[in-house]
Amino acid sequence: MGLAKARPRTETLDMRLAKRLAAARAARGQTLDELAQASGVSRAMISKIERGESSPTAMVLGKLAGGLGVSLSSLFAEVEGKVEPVARFERQPLWRDPETGYRRRDVAPPGTGSPQDIVRVELPPGARVAYPASTYAHRDHLVLLLSGRLRFGNGARVFDLEAGDCLRLPEVADSWYFNPGPDPAEYLVLIVRLPGFG
Repeated sequence: MGLAKARPRTETLDMRLAKRLAAARAARGQTLDELAQASGVSRAMISKIERGESSPTAMVLGKLAGGLGVSLSSLFAEVEGKVEPVARFERQPLWRDPETGYRRRDVAPPGTGSPQDIVRVELPPGARVAYPASTYAHRDHLVLLLSGRLRFGNGARVFDLEAGDCLRLPEVADSWYFNPGPDPAEYLVLIVRLPGFG
């Protein structure tokens, strides 16, 4: 069963993302200029995203998360209200990258205090998504390919994965995901925050 059957929630999730980005920046006392310098995203683009006037791409979100020193999953997490040990499918945040059609679903129950995030991703054929090294800092990342094919670049190294293969990121470096196959690549990203880091 692919992610395509999920209930679309993109518009409301984009608005929540905008608010969370602004709140995360304010909580750290960062100005727009400081976040722009830390992330490599222009001040004008950050301002548009925070006002909900522009939908960020996966690459831009990765840069902003790195500049804020938070995980991507923390930006998507729904932590309002009572914390539950079960993350029901219909309530799991689902986001679609407007540039590539890449779709990410945060499947781990939010707000529990667990250091682990689990993200389920569907990458369309021919799509490529890149993230800066800061996205991977202070976190242990594993990628488990469920179906399709996936090429993963980590720094100077490139790994070709087949269904069932699991990769642990060997280093904190600029990285990218590419689907060279004719079918969507579906995979899990398991992220563990290292002790002492949020």
